[in-house]
Amino acid sequence: MKKPILFLLVFYSILFSFAQDQKDQFIQDFLIQNLDSLGKDIVENPQKYRLQIIYTQIDRDKNNLPSFQTHHFRTELKEYFYPASTVKLFASALSLEKINQLNIKALDKYDIMLTDSVYKGQTAVKVDTTAENGFPSIAHYIKKILVTSDNDAYNRLYEFLGQKDFNNKLKAKGFDDVRITHRLSISLSQDENKHTNPVRFIDRKSNKPLFTQNAQFSQQDFTKPSDIFLGKAYLKGDELINTPMNFKDKNAASLVDLHQLLLRLIFHEKFKTTEQFDLTETDYHFLLQYMSQLPRETVFPDYSQIPDNYCKFLMFGDKDDEEIPNHIRVFNKIGDAYGFTIDNAYIIDLKNNIEFALSAVIYTNDNETLNDGEYEYKETAWPFMGVLGRAFYRYELDRKREFTPDLTKFKFNYDK
Repeated sequence: MKKPILFLLVFYSILFSFAQDQKDQFIQDFLIQNLDSLGKDIVENPQKYRLQIIYTQIDRDKNNLPSFQTHHFRTELKEYFYPASTVKLFASALSLEKINQLNIKALDKYDIMLTDSVYKGQTAVKVDTTAENGFPSIAHYIKKILVTSDNDAYNRLYEFLGQKDFNNKLKAKGFDDVRITHRLSISLSQDENKHTNPVRFIDRKSNKPLFTQNAQFSQQDFTKPSDIFLGKAYLKGDELINTPMNFKDKNAASLVDLHQLLLRLIFHEKFKTTEQFDLTETDYHFLLQYMSQLPRETVFPDYSQIPDNYCKFLMFGDKDDEEIPNHIRVFNKIGDAYGFTIDNAYIIDLKNNIEFALSAVIYTNDNETLNDGEYEYKETAWPFMGVLGRAFYRYELDRKREFTPDLTKFKFNYDK
């Protein structure tokens, strides 16, 4: 009796492996057949560009329930990339979750959040002139993060969460390849990043105190135990160091985790409770609105001078002077730093009733020097992202579906 069972196990193992190979072959063939000369050159030299792509095809049943078929390009290599601002989406979701789990009836994301300073490297925040009421809040920080990728707003959420809880809560949800070790755009030591500021919440109507969180310190070490070297040289201040730069102390996230985060926020009901964030439907609505809202649709802050594509690389990375059509909405979070460009997007067309999810990372650093500000974003990375997104968009326009998706839930009343 054991031989038939063994045979079946081997058969299904081969069948499963074949299916995986077919998925890989699909995306490789698709990229070669559907990209322009720039795109093909990048796809044919993926090691140089440290290229990774994930595409999820979404189909609906007669009840509009989604199912996913996901294709991967080079994600199995687990090649390091610096995640830059993409980690801000984790911070946004966890901050809303923390507000809920504090279980303080009068406290919500719109209440005043005051940040104090008690340790070296820390700064305080008492006002926010970009907010309608002149004060900072979790809600306003998230809006600034999602519409224009504001670095200081992220740092304030990092301080609210604390380094230890930030990491451990993500691990508990299965984001195993994510490491959050530092604030963004300011140079602090590992010790300074382990210390996070005291925070106070004040009722926005009565000015009564609602919650006080003392300064926090993470005794856990979330840096990578082994070295991660990139490039041939790097700038440290004005000094050129002619050795590779070590990223072991930097933030990290796999493209698989970023893509999973996106799907869990867009389709949270499809995931196990342990994988979901503890958010209300109002919270999800809030996140999705500002993930898709354009700078020109935003009142506070006034982003009217910022182009539509500023944080929309996929499909529109090379469209600086064009408005994004209103019927196309991109729910995403981008990042670019140290030569890495990342976008993580759920894209819909409300006129043609199509939807798909696409995530990609590309590295452009021809001189192989880090920290010098000389990266080929405009010449290579952003145009590639635009071409890549439009290729999958055209494919989705032509793809036959048994049931047309109802995308009504993704129509939002934007600020203006």
